[in-house]
Amino acid sequence: MFDNKSKYIRWFEETTIDDVPIVGGKNASLGEMYRELTSKGVKIPNGFSVTAEAYWYVLKAGGILEKLKSTIEGLDTSDISELSKRGKAARDLILGAGIPDELWEEIKTAYDRLCEQYGENTDVAVRSSATAEDLPTASFAGQQETYLNIRGYPGLRDACIRCFASLFTDRAISYRVTNKFDHFKVALSIGIMKMVRSDLASSGVIFTLDTETGFRDVVFITGAYGLGENIVQGQVNPDEFYVFKPTFRQGFKPIIKKKVGSKEIKMIYGRGDSKVLTRNIEVPEADRLRFCLSDEEVLKLSGYAIAIEDHYSEKYGESRPMDIEWAKDGITGELFIVQARPETVQSQRRKDILETYVLEKRSEILARGRSVGDKIASGKAHVIPDISDLPSFKPGEILIADTTTPDWEPVMKTAAAIVTNKGGRTCHAAIVSRELGIPAVVGAGNATEVLETGREITVSCAEGENGLVYEGILPFHKDTLILKDMKRPKTEIMMNLGNPEEAFGLSMIPNDGIGLARLEFIITSYIKVHPMALVHPEKVKDLKVLREIEQLTRGYRREDYFVEQLAQGVSTIAAAFYPKPVVVRMSDFKTNEYASLLGGSYFEMEESNPMIGFRGASRYFDERYREGYALECRAMKKVRDEMGLTNLILMIPFCRTVEEARKVIDEMEKNGLKRGENGLQVYVMCEIPNNVLLIDEFSKFFDGFSIGSNDLTQLTLGVDRDSELLAAEFDERDPGVIKIMAMAVQGAKRNGRHSGICGQAPSDFPEIAEFLVKEKIDSISLNPDSVMKITLKVLETEKELERS
Repeated sequence: MFDNKSKYIRWFEETTIDDVPIVGGKNASLGEMYRELTSKGVKIPNGFSVTAEAYWYVLKAGGILEKLKSTIEGLDTSDISELSKRGKAARDLILGAGIPDELWEEIKTAYDRLCEQYGENTDVAVRSSATAEDLPTASFAGQQETYLNIRGYPGLRDACIRCFASLFTDRAISYRVTNKFDHFKVALSIGIMKMVRSDLASSGVIFTLDTETGFRDVVFITGAYGLGENIVQGQVNPDEFYVFKPTFRQGFKPIIKKKVGSKEIKMIYGRGDSKVLTRNIEVPEADRLRFCLSDEEVLKLSGYAIAIEDHYSEKYGESRPMDIEWAKDGITGELFIVQARPETVQSQRRKDILETYVLEKRSEILARGRSVGDKIASGKAHVIPDISDLPSFKPGEILIADTTTPDWEPVMKTAAAIVTNKGGRTCHAAIVSRELGIPAVVGAGNATEVLETGREITVSCAEGENGLVYEGILPFHKDTLILKDMKRPKTEIMMNLGNPEEAFGLSMIPNDGIGLARLEFIITSYIKVHPMALVHPEKVKDLKVLREIEQLTRGYRREDYFVEQLAQGVSTIAAAFYPKPVVVRMSDFKTNEYASLLGGSYFEMEESNPMIGFRGASRYFDERYREGYALECRAMKKVRDEMGLTNLILMIPFCRTVEEARKVIDEMEKNGLKRGENGLQVYVMCEIPNNVLLIDEFSKFFDGFSIGSNDLTQLTLGVDRDSELLAAEFDERDPGVIKIMAMAVQGAKRNGRHSGICGQAPSDFPEIAEFLVKEKIDSISLNPDSVMKITLKVLETEKELERS
């Protein structure tokens, strides 16, 4: 380490996280990482801090401290025009004071040393770092200014004084008042670091948890082309990636979810002859359709993020989720970390209380985008086209805007909800709404056009990743569950789940895993194409359908599209509940349902009764679907073997005969899924009376039986479950149905096989759950909204059994 004799300069290499009072939160963290993590392969650009003491020196040398205090004294930050007026006056005082010569000499000398390392007149980022910033409970993110692509002495001196002045931006003043920080006990340090040429590549944000649910086992990465300001400001909808930490640590490559963002613009350096330091240009369409990072780069960034989280968690002796900024250098191809701070929203939530918002009624959907948070709010829309219109906004209204910036924050904190046209889940509107605890829908596209001021609307973020804006004021309620000291029954209580978007949130409900994950939702909602239409597009004659398929599969080999999308949906569910078992049922569409997929009509026959027609196991080895089933198997193999999610159990639906069982197991083996290999278990839906009557024979092929009460009732009573005429006759509590369920449980036990139920019956009828517990069933899988009610019923029943 070199001998630094400067009074106001601290280099990253001589800075630690304990230096927050000297260099502010951002610079202290950069110094900590530069010292401790570069040796572990995490790349941080070099730089130095202009200390907080220098800030006080500027105020003292300029003789402006008392004037500043009188300017801010008695300010009511809810008065937007007064806040704007006094904020400008405070900034003008600092700008007028300027950088004293003694301080400037030290900054200049340090910049020269940086130029020796990186080249003459090197480009730097000049960044604000407040001494109350990046604390575990308050982030101060975006409150002060940052200046990019600064070169040479004049530009550097100007950027430094502007940074100091930005301690009194309107939003910084408001934020300090809201969070009860004394304006004159907070100082500003400046970070001056080598620019990463992400203007020629990409940049973004990483969280080491899921930002909406607080699920801790993922790294969540967003990225877009160019400098990172556009992501933070919500000017672009970025790409998104999720990596599963536990199996990443084991050496697997678990990118469990990827989503292409539209990325319409990118911020690059200004032209050489211009005073404009950065500018936005359009991204070519071909680049928009591609991810801005390769899978290898996503995994590398995940490794950086986990190393940073581990370092800080170890240092503080507690789990410390992090909010990180990254940048890729377009010249060298290297990936850098340019900031890391504690995540301050989900990490502060109580873990012993589970709150769930439930929309009781739905109406016309007016707009949709990405949900932020999991709450619901209703009120009158107020469209704000420009920052100058903010004073007209009334508390309790729903803020509708193209995008938001930190200058909007004094008004944002009075809104019931926020809806923006642009932005992803790490943009400014998302970050602030999370901190404020209000729902937001970002990236809604045309919200400012379709939602006019004064219109009554309901904003729902309680329906997974899709944030929805409904017509009118809709009723909703909040369920609160106290998780502390809740006992677990001996009978496993599992969940039924179709939508992967709900998985992280639902994993917080006390459970023993997933008893039924349905592929049908993933195929209809994400893939949308019949698998055989991807294998044999030449058989699809409709040009419009072919064009739609081409649009969906752009960027993929057609078959890989199906495998990737299916694997991502399944791996998200398997990761959410890892290492608990997740039972995934292979596709169980009826022919009419398959036919409704894109291209499906060319591969499906019309049947008079699809319910008992060509469905389930019989399709998997039949030439009409065998190649489609092979794609399903490839996806499951990818989840288990490449992502390391070996908690995945596969389940075969509607297997009529023992011979079908043998053929299906053989077919799976041909596709690389061998029962028993790498711990693979295969269950069967026990939903046909023959499965029960011949359970000893079926047990030779399957590791477990899961009762499908809907089909078992239908086939035991001979009642079409879709018939309105016979609806009253369809009753899972019929003595014959109850008896055959008991036979299934007893037969599974006799053969040393797992017994469970995943049908609708125990969710609707607690008495069926009670009966099955008495039969000593191994697991009961329920709809999520029934889990707690039935858990209590099972605990009660088990207690009665102990007494008797």
